[in-house]
Amino acid sequence: MEQPKQKLNVELGEKEAEGIYSNMVLISHSPSEFIIDFARVMPGAPKAKIFSRIVMTPPNAKALLETLDRNVKMYEEKHGKVKLAGRSDDTGGIGFKQGPEA
Repeated sequence: MEQPKQKLNVELGEKEAEGIYSNMVLISHSPSEFIIDFARVMPGAPKAKIFSRIVMTPPNAKALLETLDRNVKMYEEKHGKVKLAGRSDDTGGIGFKQGPEA
């Protein structure tokens, strides 16, 4: 027998609603988790600063990948193809600079 889907109330705090701008992502992983660091690098600066770290299980990381892929496709259907700076192909990280583990 299939369980009825439970409604989930999601709370968004005022600080979180502001969001965090990121133009660089660093991803590393172990057998039990993925670590995703969102950073910001300024033009000409010799270093970047991490502003947010997300730790996920491998199944949740894969679900995130699939959800992002589905949403990028929906975005492109509505707004046109997303062009990646400095690239002539369609591979890569959606405008993010890839870190050493990506």
